[in-house]
Amino acid sequence: MGSKNKLKRFRENDTFSNVVQPTREDILSNNFSLKGKWNTFFKNDNPIVLELGCGKGEYALALAKKNPDKNFIGVDIKGARFWRGAKSALEENMHNVGFLRTQIELINLCFEENEIDEIWITFPDPQIKYTRTKHRLTNQEFLKKYHEILKPKGIVHLKTDSEFMHGYTLGVLHGENQEVIYAHHDVYNNKQHSPKEVIETQTFYERQYLETNKAITYIKFRLNY
Repeated sequence: MGSKNKLKRFRENDTFSNVVQPTREDILSNNFSLKGKWNTFFKNDNPIVLELGCGKGEYALALAKKNPDKNFIGVDIKGARFWRGAKSALEENMHNVGFLRTQIELINLCFEENEIDEIWITFPDPQIKYTRTKHRLTNQEFLKKYHEILKPKGIVHLKTDSEFMHGYTLGVLHGENQEVIYAHHDVYNNKQHSPKEVIETQTFYERQYLETNKAITYIKFRLNY
């Protein structure tokens, strides 16, 4: 994507009513006005679901269409990517989906305790090198951050094409005696038992993976620290 195109998208994001872009300083100084008040953003008290590392926001939009009684927030630091999802949501007059531009390591500072009902992590970078362990979105530190903002019994979903990420996450969860509700290394070859929201919702790249017979893995779990 050219720099001019990126700048155009950044400028458009500034005008979108469904995009929130706090500064890092506001978040770190606890001056982020929506923390604990996301119900005012959506103007209702419906359950809130996050998609972390949302990219173009395809999954958040798809889930929002299927679940009008829930609110969805796509979270990503790359605003030029989620511009597409934000623009589509406005064009389709969708009021139950928004986008937050921030780093995921700050997620527990953007939401209050017990403010979130579910978290989706869709096709994250597996960060395979050992030196990148701290950046894996299902390492112990990230899981603790998620637990802070999730309601009791809140759910986390991990959907990925990375067998490494799937295995690593299961290892972390079992090692900490967390509750694994469902896990499978190839959900499309287990359709009878796979949750509908997993196999009926697909991103552009996921469809490409499936065309090459690449297995898609999924874990549904609950954190009990």
